[in-house]
Amino acid sequence: MTHKILLLGANGQVGHALQTTLKPLGEVVCCTRAELDLSTLSAQPAALIELVQRVKPHIIVNASAYTAVDRAEAEPELATLLNAEVPGWLGTAAQTVGACVVHYSTDYVFDGKKAGAYTEMDQTNPLSVYGRSKFEGERLLSQNCKRSIVLRTSWVVGAVGGNFLKTMLKLAQEREVLRIVSDQQGAPTSANLLAQTTAEILRIMADQPANDQRWGVYHLVAAGQTSWHAYASYVIVQARELGWPMKIKDEAITPILTADYPVAATRPLNSVLDTTKVRQAFGLNLSDWRVGVDEVLQTLSKLR
Repeated sequence: MTHKILLLGANGQVGHALQTTLKPLGEVVCCTRAELDLSTLSAQPAALIELVQRVKPHIIVNASAYTAVDRAEAEPELATLLNAEVPGWLGTAAQTVGACVVHYSTDYVFDGKKAGAYTEMDQTNPLSVYGRSKFEGERLLSQNCKRSIVLRTSWVVGAVGGNFLKTMLKLAQEREVLRIVSDQQGAPTSANLLAQTTAEILRIMADQPANDQRWGVYHLVAAGQTSWHAYASYVIVQARELGWPMKIKDEAITPILTADYPVAATRPLNSVLDTTKVRQAFGLNLSDWRVGVDEVLQTLSKLR
């Protein structure tokens, strides 16, 4: 069956990749900030609901979000609107047209104090406005739309938009020394991996009934884990091999502790997510984080 898909946040990191991977599933209707600025909805969701009822999609993929983690501490209302209320309204609207919803969440719903990888059954305890807003979005969507899938991910990287990898490339060309946090662990996950696996999941789930046990929350990240410091070091070494002019020397990438780098929002030290559930439910093979990072570096090198 050919599906009609409404893609929100189509110009973001993940949304841009989804434009390509969702096409084989049917007609993709892209919604960007130019078409509907979600930040202006405030307490009035009518414009969003009208959009869904006008498009009448079979599938809604929500790649929109408020992602400025530190700024969220000063803008809790806006973060809550975009990350919590909008997914809730989407769920309600989806129910009225019989659509299913895929929505993305974050490792920040956890406090990072667990010794091992987090599973979907672990207790959430977000430490920041951003984390709390994302968890509330999960809750409201799941409550309002039974045919929904929430994909928690971490450390997203892509060739489009801003991210840690692109920041490191810029700084490594400008500075002789970099101080990078070394006591936070996670898995850099490429936008392409998220987009490809989202399409694979939707091929299986788009036409499944609400009582299918596979609807729900999943952890979806690349295989393996690393620290921000090791991640930065890997990016700089690989970029240098690709011919990027680096001012920094490899040994000048200095590890520091989270406590040495004060920011507005508290980060979880452990952002490692267990992907057993999503791999078993949908037969996914998730590549190592370095594969996605290498792909992004190759793409950026071609664009230089």
